[in-house]
Amino acid sequence: MADNTEDGAAWAGGDGGDEAGGSTRILNQDEIDSLLGFDASVEEDADKAGIRAIINSALVSYERLPMLEVVFDRLVRLMTTSLRNFTSDNVEVSLDNITSIRFGDYLNSIPLPAILSVFRAVEWDNYGLLTVDSSLIYSIVDVLLGGRRGTAAMRIEGRPYTTIERNLVERMVNVVLDDMRAAFEPLAPVNFSYDRIETNPRFATIARPANAAILARLRVDMEDRGGRLELLLPYATLEPVRELLLQMFMGEKFGRDSIWENHLATELWSTDVEIEAVLDEQVMTLGQVMNLEVGKTIMFNATPESVIMMRCGGISMVEGRMGRMGNNIAVKIDRTLKNLGGV
Repeated sequence: MADNTEDGAAWAGGDGGDEAGGSTRILNQDEIDSLLGFDASVEEDADKAGIRAIINSALVSYERLPMLEVVFDRLVRLMTTSLRNFTSDNVEVSLDNITSIRFGDYLNSIPLPAILSVFRAVEWDNYGLLTVDSSLIYSIVDVLLGGRRGTAAMRIEGRPYTTIERNLVERMVNVVLDDMRAAFEPLAPVNFSYDRIETNPRFATIARPANAAILARLRVDMEDRGGRLELLLPYATLEPVRELLLQMFMGEKFGRDSIWENHLATELWSTDVEIEAVLDEQVMTLGQVMNLEVGKTIMFNATPESVIMMRCGGISMVEGRMGRMGNNIAVKIDRTLKNLGGV
């Protein structure tokens, strides 16, 4: 019991009799790192702990869009073939990883110098970003201009890209965009049009810095040359096809449950609905309505031969004429909704 009292006093500041209630305990560095999610001892689970986990929880993981991985895998296969034809060299394209990232964080992480190509998804009415790093730029220029194999591409630091280099990279970007169109085609037809090339990330802003985006890192190898290609698609760009990307397999929307459909159809056919027979309609001012009293008569512009509109939920369904059947008022249907032209 004495030991417990001493421990409690140590946590309270050692004295326990301080009038102010005791001093606050100060966390050491290891405890602060663990709280923030930067514990080096569990680095692989650092993103799932502490304040970092709360911050990253705002990002939507690409794993919730299963079809997107299928699209990128198809893109890799198409690019391998098209870049071989484009460069007349042995090109291997591989997908390093697919991650979610904030747009502002990505712009700050781009290693310069690099070329950023802004493209537009026409049908989705939004933009994407294609980043070509310096190694791949010089490798493409070297291959297309007849550089010999076995020699590393010459890289000159501290100078802007020339017009020839930019034009050659633009041609490669158009090849990649055409492959992206073919990769998305089985899922949703879309055309990606080249918009502009930037070398300063500040001028390639296509979304707000806090917006989430999908980042796919591709590796292009041409024997002893190559580099990295990064494809960034904001979630706002993918929003029009989000339902399709949520599918677990291609064509999931055709996986119909006939038992459920038949049950639903049976229940719908036996559902009770209210039908209103509208004899006539009049437009009255609010003053006239307020002056209505018991015993007043409202004259309708309707005769026994007038056409009556049948409505359900405010939607006109059929037209008919009023009559009598036994002791009940009846309506004989003359024209259905098909004849009314969808009124």
